[in-house]
Amino acid sequence: MPLKNAPVVSTQMLIRKPVAEVFEAFVNPAITTKFWFTRSSGRLEPDKTITWEWEMYGVSSQVEVKAVELDNRIVIEWDDPPCPVEWQFIPQGDAATLVKISNSGFQGSDDEVVTQAIDSMSGFTMVLAGLKALLEHGIRLDLVPDHHPEALTESWNNRSE
Repeated sequence: MPLKNAPVVSTQMLIRKPVAEVFEAFVNPAITTKFWFTRSSGRLEPDKTITWEWEMYGVSSQVEVKAVELDNRIVIEWDDPPCPVEWQFIPQGDAATLVKISNSGFQGSDDEVVTQAIDSMSGFTMVLAGLKALLEHGIRLDLVPDHHPEALTESWNNRSE
C-alpha cells in the first residue's frame, strides 16, 4: 500500500530549565557533545555549514544552518537529499522549556521513507531524553553510543574514560 502523505516526525520534551539555557545546549557544541554528537566544527549560526561527528560510529553529517532565532527556533538541513529539522523552544513559565523537534523531507521508496522516519523519531526522542538528564540532573546518559553498541568503532570501545 503506497504512502498517501509523506511522514513528518514530531517529538517533544519538557526540560525544567529556562529557555535560554535549553536553547544554548543546542547551538553550543561544548554542551551538545555531552548528549548527542561527539564533535562539531562550530556553533550553530545562520547561513553556516557545520560538520557534526559521531566518532563512536565513524560517521559525520554536513549541517546547513538555515535559521537561528535566539531562544525561539533553529532550522537546519542535513542528509542528502537535504531533510529539514526544526527545533522550537517554548517557555513554560520562567523555569521550564518545551522543546519541539520536527523532521521531514525523507526520500526513497515507501519502505525507506518509513524506516527513515522511525529512525528519526527514536533518535530525536533519545536526544531530548539525554538533554533532560544532563540539564536537570547533571547526568550524561550516553544514550547515543549505547543505542547501537554493536556498531561502535574499535577505537571507541578501546578508549579510556
